[in-house]
Amino acid sequence: MLVTKQRYILVLLCTICARSFAQQGGDIATEVELGATFTTGNTEERTVRYGVTMDWVRNSWDYQFTSDGLLGSRQGVTTAQRFYHVIRGRRDLDDNSYFSIRGSYEDDRFSGYDYQADFTASYGRSWLQSIDNMSLDTDIGPGYRNSEGKLSLNELIVRLATEFEWEISDSANFFQDLAMEFGQDSDIYRSETGIETEIQENLALRFSINIKHQTEVPIGKEKSDTQSAVTLVWNF
Repeated sequence: MLVTKQRYILVLLCTICARSFAQQGGDIATEVELGATFTTGNTEERTVRYGVTMDWVRNSWDYQFTSDGLLGSRQGVTTAQRFYHVIRGRRDLDDNSYFSIRGSYEDDRFSGYDYQADFTASYGRSWLQSIDNMSLDTDIGPGYRNSEGKLSLNELIVRLATEFEWEISDSANFFQDLAMEFGQDSDIYRSETGIETEIQENLALRFSINIKHQTEVPIGKEKSDTQSAVTLVWNF
């Protein structure tokens, strides 16, 4: 029942964002990612992974909303349930630098936290401008993080992030995103590595590896989580 309610909330949130963007005008691009595995017979197991990204450009600002999640069950028992939502606004200061604000909310049922949320403001720079098929953005800035659960933390943080993209060919792209959040009581490191191959227009196959490491976690919980996925991606 909890999973069903969260699905409805997610769909409603995406619908509200889309309608709001459409009413206000501007250029909108949407990406939907979906992957699933199902096993029946002696062992009944299923895992579903989704991702939604919406980009909206208006009045010199580039807004982005992303949401991704993982749902897993084995023999009817939930084994994985994670939702991660991020909203960001970015404004270019000149050809090479920009200012951004970012907020995130993560609900991971098996992490020992009820939720983790943070907000940061950053200054960033774009590199590799002279290379046509590569891009590299880096940004750094202060923020605040709230973690609630068996271990509750409220702390100031400094966030350092990089986003690298490489267009290997007309139909293949590689990407590497890294983020380091240094807090007063706990540090969080995130990495997403992937390669995407175009199958046909607006449809691609993506292989990705996501890693999260946190230095302070509730007793009995692992500090590192890794997710590997093969998904289909639609762009429209």
